[in-house]
Amino acid sequence: MTAVRGTVVDIPTEDGTTDACLTLPGDDGPRPAVLFFMDAFGLRPQLTSMADRPAEAGYAVLVPNVFCRHGRAPVVGLPDFIDAEARGGLLRQIMPMGQALTPELAMRDAGAYLRWLAELPEVADGPVAVTGYCFGARLALLTAGTYPERVAAAAGFHGAQPATETPDSPHLLADRITAEVYFGHADQDPSMPPEQVRRLEDALTSAGVRHRCEVYPHATHGFTQADTASYHAEGDKRHWAALLDLLERTF
Repeated sequence: MTAVRGTVVDIPTEDGTTDACLTLPGDDGPRPAVLFFMDAFGLRPQLTSMADRPAEAGYAVLVPNVFCRHGRAPVVGLPDFIDAEARGGLLRQIMPMGQALTPELAMRDAGAYLRWLAELPEVADGPVAVTGYCFGARLALLTAGTYPERVAAAAGFHGAQPATETPDSPHLLADRITAEVYFGHADQDPSMPPEQVRRLEDALTSAGVRHRCEVYPHATHGFTQADTASYHAEGDKRHWAALLDLLERTF
């Protein structure tokens, strides 16, 4: 493990500017990049702390504020700890922002993030990894399918609705994915019911994508987020092992 340094950066996009956190290993030299898609509660200390983990392992980690069209992070006021009582009110504020971020807009932004990383001296040449949490898992899968030449590994944890019956569902891009894919599902997650677990697995298998999808027992939606009541320590530990193993195999 190495010391890390995090900074706030601004990324130009076709629709304006995205604020983001960039976390780099403390030593010199270009490193493989990880594009880290936030959960619904957004860019905040919990996510910058999470970004430290792959950076400590030697990766350049970019966490964009994907709700940038609604303001700089934090876009909504958040308590230090999001309990069950606070969760509902926060989601009522956040859901319209998530709905406004269509796949087309999200992938236009993702292209800008990937171009910005490719031009960064601290980032090694070649493809990147993407990982995402909650609805960010949808964005990770969409990015892998939209930019297959740029994404070598894609992961998603407690993903929300990545394999629906809608015509723009992320799993429908499976036949374009060239990355290795890992998904860690919570077994008590209404946003990822068993039929979607099967649909995602079937799509990846039919497309010949190298992948592993696992269901974590006794875990609920948001199990990786230590600043929420959904946190599940065992599931979080397992998620880090799976993600870092994927990165090591890829790079």
